[in-house]
Amino acid sequence: MGDPVMPAAGPDAPGGAGAFTDGSAVAGLIDYLAASPSPFHACATSARLLASAGFTAVTETNAFPTDPGRYYLIRGGSLVAWSSEWAAGPATPMRVVGAHTDSPNLRIKPQPGLTRAGWQQLGVEVYGGPLLNSWLDRDLGISGRISVRAPAVAGSDCRAAGVDPAGVATVLVRVDEPVLRVPQLAIHLDRAVTTDGVKLNAQQHLAPIWGIGSDAPDLAAFLADRIGVETADVLGWDLMTHDTAPARRIGARGEFVAGGRMDNLATSFAGTRALIEAVSAGEPSSPLVPVLVLFDHEEVGSTSERGANSDLLPATVERIVTAAGGTREDYLRAMAGSVVASGDMAHATHPNYAELHEPAHQIGIDKGPVLKINSQLRYATGAPGAAAFALACEQAGVPMQRFVMRSDLPCGSTVGPLTAAHTGAQTVDFGAAMLSMHSARELVGAADQDRYVAALTAFLSPAG
Repeated sequence: MGDPVMPAAGPDAPGGAGAFTDGSAVAGLIDYLAASPSPFHACATSARLLASAGFTAVTETNAFPTDPGRYYLIRGGSLVAWSSEWAAGPATPMRVVGAHTDSPNLRIKPQPGLTRAGWQQLGVEVYGGPLLNSWLDRDLGISGRISVRAPAVAGSDCRAAGVDPAGVATVLVRVDEPVLRVPQLAIHLDRAVTTDGVKLNAQQHLAPIWGIGSDAPDLAAFLADRIGVETADVLGWDLMTHDTAPARRIGARGEFVAGGRMDNLATSFAGTRALIEAVSAGEPSSPLVPVLVLFDHEEVGSTSERGANSDLLPATVERIVTAAGGTREDYLRAMAGSVVASGDMAHATHPNYAELHEPAHQIGIDKGPVLKINSQLRYATGAPGAAAFALACEQAGVPMQRFVMRSDLPCGSTVGPLTAAHTGAQTVDFGAAMLSMHSARELVGAADQDRYVAALTAFLSPAG
C-alpha cells in the first residue's frame, strides 16, 4: 500500500501551510509534536518537511530510482529517507540516523463499545510501558489510521491515492477535541492512595468515558463521519489516544519544553531536520550516503513488518545500492564502512531521586546530547561508534554527556542493538536528556534541541 490518504488540513492546522515557519529547533519541535499524534502522522509530518527540501516519495512496490537524488519511503508508521547525491559508486558507505515514531499510550480495541453504570466507554489496551497514572484526568483525543473501501475516499482516481491491490485505502484520522477522559477515583473512596499510590488494573480502570446514557455515538460511525465515508466502508483501524493539551515552553525563563510523545518524536524531528540541513549544506569531505530511518513499534519490541527487527532498513539500503548498479557484494562493502547513530531519549538525573542514578554519570538537561553505553549491550555503543558521535558533537561545537545505568538496576534498550545486528554496521546509541519518560506529558530542555539537531547534522555530513 502506498502513502495514506490525508484529510485536508486548513492553513492554521498543525502541519498545514504556515506550520514549521520558525527557524528555531524548539519551535519546530513543538509544531512537529502538534502535527504528529500517532506514528502514522509523524511519518506524514516528516514527509512534508522532506518534500519541501526536494525529497521525492518512493513506493516500495515500484523500482527504486537509478538517478542520484533525494528520496523517502513510508511503510505504515515507519519512514526511510536518503540522499544519493554524494555517492561515489554503489559501495559508498552510509551515515544513518535512526529513531522511532511510537510512544506508550492507550490504544482502542476493535470492538470498543462498553456500557457500565449508565456510562458509555471505549475499551482500550495498554501499548508499551506508559506511566498509567499520567493518563488519568486528561482530555484525550483519538488519532491513527483507518482502512476503508477505496472508492469511498478516492473515486475513480483511487489507485493514485495509494491503494492496495484489494482496493483498500488508508486514511489518517485525527480528532483533537477532548472526546475521552479516564477519571480517577475520588480520594474519599480510596483513602490509601496517598500512602500506597494509585493502583490501576489495565482491564478495569483505564476505559475512558465516551458519553452518558444510550445516545452516545458508535465509534465507527463517529469516525466515518469525520473522514466522509459510510460506516460500512470502515474495514479496520489502528487507533490510539493522545493528550489534547499542546506542547509548550515552561519554566521561569522558558528553559523547558513540556509535552507528549517527546520519547521519541524529539529525535524523529531532530533527525528529519538534520538530514535536511546536512544535504542543504553542501558536499561533505568524503563520499557518503546520509540516511534517516524512523521505526515504529520500538516500545513493544520492534518485531513487525516495519520495526527495527524487520527488513525495513537492510532491504531499503540494499535496494539503494542495487539501484545505483551495485551488487550484493557492494551492499556488504557499503555496510562494512557505515556508521549508524541510534537515537532515543535519555534519563536526566532526577533531583528528587538522585540516588537512582549512576553517581559518576550525572546527566543534565540543556547540557548537550547524551552518549549511551551498556556493557550488557542493551545499547549498541562501541568505541568506534562512540568516537564517530563524539567527533560529530565536536564538529558541531556542542557539549556531549555520557550515560550508564546504575549497576544494580536493569537498563532499558532501543533500536540500536537490533539495527547493528541486522546491518553489521558500527553503531552508537545516543539521546537527549529528559524527565518524566513514558509519561503522557514529558519534559526536555529548550536549549538542547538546537544542539541535538546540530550534532546529528554534523554526524550525517562529517568534516574531514
